[in-house]
Amino acid sequence: MQTTIKILASAVTFSLLSACVSSNNTEPSAARENFNTQTITQGTKPVTNSDALDAKVSLTMEQIMSDPDWLGRQPSNPSWAVDGSIVYKRKQFGFPFLDTYVTDQDKGNGEKADLASLHLYEYSQRIDDEDSTFVAWIYEGNLFIKDKISGSVKQLTKSSEAISNIAFLNDTAVSFQRGNAFYSVDINNGVQEQVFSWEFKDAPVAVDKPRDYIEQEQIKLIQYIQLQRKNRAEREARKQALASANSTIAAQPFYFSKDQQTLLASLSPDGKFAVVATREKGSSRDESDIMPDYIEENGRIKAQAVRQRVADAKSQSHELWLVDISRGTKKSLSYVNLPGYNEDVLASVKAENAKAKGETYTPNRLPRDIGLLFDWYATEMPIKWHDESKHVALMLEAWDNKDRWIVTVDTDKAKLETQHRMHDEAWVNYRFNQFGWFDNQKTLYLLSEESGYSQLYTKPLDGDLKAVTQGRFVVDDVVLSKNDEFFYYKANKKHPGIYEIYRTNSQTGETTALTDLNGMTDFELSHDEQTLLLTHSKLTMPPELYVKTINSTNKAQKLTSTVSEAFLSIDWQAPAIVAVPSSHTEQPIYSRVYQPSDTTTEKRRAVVFNHGAGYLQNAHLGWSGYFREFMFHNLLVSKGYVVLDMDFRASAGYGRDWRTAIYRQMGTPEVQDLVDGVNWLVENANVDRQRIGTYGGSYGGFLTFMALFNEPDLFQAGAALRPVSDWAHYNLPYTANILNHPDVDPIAYERSSPIYFAEGLTKPLLMNAPMVDDNVFFVDVVRLVQRLIELEKENFETAIYPVEPHGFVQPSSWLDEYRRIFKLFEQNL
Repeated sequence: MQTTIKILASAVTFSLLSACVSSNNTEPSAARENFNTQTITQGTKPVTNSDALDAKVSLTMEQIMSDPDWLGRQPSNPSWAVDGSIVYKRKQFGFPFLDTYVTDQDKGNGEKADLASLHLYEYSQRIDDEDSTFVAWIYEGNLFIKDKISGSVKQLTKSSEAISNIAFLNDTAVSFQRGNAFYSVDINNGVQEQVFSWEFKDAPVAVDKPRDYIEQEQIKLIQYIQLQRKNRAEREARKQALASANSTIAAQPFYFSKDQQTLLASLSPDGKFAVVATREKGSSRDESDIMPDYIEENGRIKAQAVRQRVADAKSQSHELWLVDISRGTKKSLSYVNLPGYNEDVLASVKAENAKAKGETYTPNRLPRDIGLLFDWYATEMPIKWHDESKHVALMLEAWDNKDRWIVTVDTDKAKLETQHRMHDEAWVNYRFNQFGWFDNQKTLYLLSEESGYSQLYTKPLDGDLKAVTQGRFVVDDVVLSKNDEFFYYKANKKHPGIYEIYRTNSQTGETTALTDLNGMTDFELSHDEQTLLLTHSKLTMPPELYVKTINSTNKAQKLTSTVSEAFLSIDWQAPAIVAVPSSHTEQPIYSRVYQPSDTTTEKRRAVVFNHGAGYLQNAHLGWSGYFREFMFHNLLVSKGYVVLDMDFRASAGYGRDWRTAIYRQMGTPEVQDLVDGVNWLVENANVDRQRIGTYGGSYGGFLTFMALFNEPDLFQAGAALRPVSDWAHYNLPYTANILNHPDVDPIAYERSSPIYFAEGLTKPLLMNAPMVDDNVFFVDVVRLVQRLIELEKENFETAIYPVEPHGFVQPSSWLDEYRRIFKLFEQNL
């Protein structure tokens, strides 16, 4: 069964090796045995019409930082509608709303869908199966089905109480979850039936045992009390007998501890079993976790509730239960069978921290806290039933982030059986955690980084793990065909910065490159599995939609044309992708380099941009999410600057070792890479070492701090935007992966947090801080400013933005921020 869950995320000349058409070998090619050090460039002149030439737009700071609608409002969230048409979202001009557009493979941009028909095109979850005669989906919390033969569409629920978690149930029904209950609905007559429900409280007992001597004697002495107890017992017995004998009566709920709450539940395809995952009841945040909002409509200050800090987080396990609905029983699924369930994986870290305090640490064998793994980017849940309902697979993780397990449960045995364990001494990646079942085999497929790169594997329940792909590239977004024959996926096989779409035979390993577009490409497989809907972009061209017939030698055909003539009229400077040699690793540091086209011999100024997120790839050959920065860098180049944008260690797209280089030392490998980048600029781009500045936001702001504080001669000025100054104040999921927990590993936090190195500031520093930032709190800048004041530093200044969140919204704020950055560089470089 295929389940799709939505999470609401002309030609340019190109010269590079082309994709292989077909290969029987899943091993890396000879070109990939060594890291690709070729400098890659794309042509910079997009195809325009004559109107564009007459309306040429000047590249100014005001234009760059204005409302981005002027770029053309590119398509987003593309998908195949249930009728086979193509659907995508497009922002309304001048308003923060998304419209739905519908088109076909030969109708270009298509037409905006009217509100009355949106239920035919949009869905939050959609299910389809080769064996089913209908397709089902959820729109606005209600259930719809479409008959595959007649094409008729039927609405099966209409309620303000939204449903979720739909699945096929037998041949003529769909199951869904509403609150703490699962229901089924017959597609023919519309009859709804409660399959099972659960509550968090003590199971009711008709007649309790006496709790103490007083109650015991009361019952023994008073006949009225005895009669009441007898009546209650008989009433409960009759109720149970009625439910057992009469199929029209809903079954009694299952009861779980009143100290727990629902985390996730999943019903088997035959409706006879369920897995229920629970967690400790209560909020993860404290009442003190607030953020003042100073600009409110009523003129008052509002205390916004925000997330907890990693330093305040407490370890927690999830409880797993296998529910036998037909028998009315439930059984706890213990973690004790998991390999490493009580391994002290942080023993060396704890010993190092204890030694720093003059103490000695003794390793233990206490059970670790374990629970379901919810991949940050996946659109699928961590509980997957096989179609036959006898086996269910779950993905688990340890709270300490060092292990991921894929386990199965045989409903007859009711215990966890480990199919795959992935252990990482640093941390298990929060991406590349896709897994699922073959439809017609008792075999799992999964992504794993155990080879050093995200690769695709298969695992029969009673067999060995088998690699489907192998090499120095990243595999992602896997789709298994309905007949189990092919895997479709995205990978950067040709070059770390080029993502194409591939198809691999699940049995033979024969691989075919389905696209050769040379840029960034994502895909949606059509329901009939004959066509790819592609989202493709290049360095100087925002994303557009393309279609590609799979079993055809024809190239992908461009579908939409949404980029504005104003954008096309500008002669954009495309950066080259350069493999900057590293003095610390064999692997080069892939980087975007923007250089002026003139040939002056005068030494140039340069700016080094530090991307955010840490685990993000920006030195690729597609359109960057940092599109304002791309335009700002073009402006800098027009004024004679060279701009370097590095995928320093910690960045995505380059494998596990590149990602985990920052484990327990954030800011150290990255700054080492910045040093290599500056040396490359001086030696290869005619740059004056004494005229280089740096800037970046979020993680990039953190790196600006670390560079200025710990390598004070590297840059002459720096701007830190919405920056992290102390990782103990950041969130749990991201930070604890990399630095463990502050209670366990304070050394890692103090070695990685800029506030501990502020005394190293000697060059001009600009801090731009949004005040309603619920990601990196405003207090990060406030605390660092106080630290700099106490250190009697004079060469820093702070700009605050009272209405802005982490990602700025108002054009006036963007303009003010980048005017200040530009002024900093003009004055100091």
